[in-house]
Amino acid sequence: MTHKIFQMPFAKIYSCYVTKLERKNKNSMDLDHIIVWLTGYSEQELVKVVNDEISLALFFEQAPQLNQNWQLITGKICGQSIETIQDPLMRKIRCLDKLVDELAKGKSLEKLLV
Repeated sequence: MTHKIFQMPFAKIYSCYVTKLERKNKNSMDLDHIIVWLTGYSEQELVKVVNDEISLALFFEQAPQLNQNWQLITGKICGQSIETIQDPLMRKIRCLDKLVDELAKGKSLEKLLV
C-alpha cells in the first residue's frame, strides 16, 4: 500500500513546516539545519529540491546520506510511536515531523540533533 503523502511534493511539506515554525516565532534557517542534518543534503541542494518540487518519496530516496543517528529519534507523532512504524519511508517522514514539532515547541537544535 502506498500512502498519498509519499507522492506529495516535498516543497508543499516544506512550506507547511515553515508556516508552522513562523507561527511559533521560529525561522526557516533552523528548519533547514534540521533537514540538512537528517538527510545530508547541502543547503544549496535543499533549495534545489524545494524548487524542483520532487515528491517526498524521491526526496528521501535521493538523500545523500541519512544521519547515522536518525533511528534514535523516538516519541509519538500523530498518536503513533515512531519506533513502531514498519514502513521505512514513513518512519523517516515521521522522524522529520517529530524534529519539526519539537523545534516548534521550543527545543534547541543542540538538544534535538543527537
